[in-house]
Amino acid sequence: MTLALEGALACALAVTSLALAPAFRAPVLAMPIAHPDRDALRDAGWTRSLLIWEATRAGATLLALVIAVALSLPPIPAMVAGAIAPSMAARMRADRAGRRARGATTRMLRMTEAALRSNAGVPEALRRAIGGTEDRLAVRPFAAALRAFDLGAPLDDALRRAAGATADPRVRVALDTLALGIASRLPGERAGALVAAVADRLAFHERLEEDVRARTNGLQLQVILLAGLVPALTIYLSYTVPSLGSTLGSSLGKLVLIPAAVLLEAIGILASRRAVNGVLR
Repeated sequence: MTLALEGALACALAVTSLALAPAFRAPVLAMPIAHPDRDALRDAGWTRSLLIWEATRAGATLLALVIAVALSLPPIPAMVAGAIAPSMAARMRADRAGRRARGATTRMLRMTEAALRSNAGVPEALRRAIGGTEDRLAVRPFAAALRAFDLGAPLDDALRRAAGATADPRVRVALDTLALGIASRLPGERAGALVAAVADRLAFHERLEEDVRARTNGLQLQVILLAGLVPALTIYLSYTVPSLGSTLGSSLGKLVLIPAAVLLEAIGILASRRAVNGVLR
């Protein structure tokens, strides 16, 4: 085969591949990769890019490494803790924002009920409620549904799509119930009664959550105090009991005992929080 023929075949293969490429596009390559902290950062109010967030996590990891080297601690567990700590802080802040948003959602439904009972339409009632609410997290699903409605989508379908994109099950139930009332073409008075029933249910869950958290705050505080007491007692005994200090300063202490203790305490704190959140679901 001559060089000219090889070049012609290569050119033909390239042109054929270019022509057939749109028909064989792999959807996996176009699939976006979701950041694990994206939803938590959005709910927590993070307004900067994810690149800056990763730079923040890298800085926390580097700081933990410097502290570990200065204190002669194992570097790998310290780096893992430094990388996880910002994500945990973001998720805790997002959880607090979600609790505030649930209360704001209840107030929004009360305002929607009042507007419906004054013979306003459902879109107008939702607009009034959104205008009177400052919590952006509570407003977001309702505002998204109204934007879709303004673009020509049926309001009940828009509310169902907004419910599907909402992580909070209680807000999802509120949106689905409101969509059901719109699809049933209820009059204003009956639609207001339906919204009032949803608001009563959300208010009940809110009171239940406050009661459970009030009863368990003392227990969680005891867990945190015990988790802090053990390291403080260990540091004190390591200076007063030379044999214990030498054991903790050895490879066994740095690589096994101290990391295992930190891991078990972190698991205990997270388990107590998960138990409380599991009761509230």
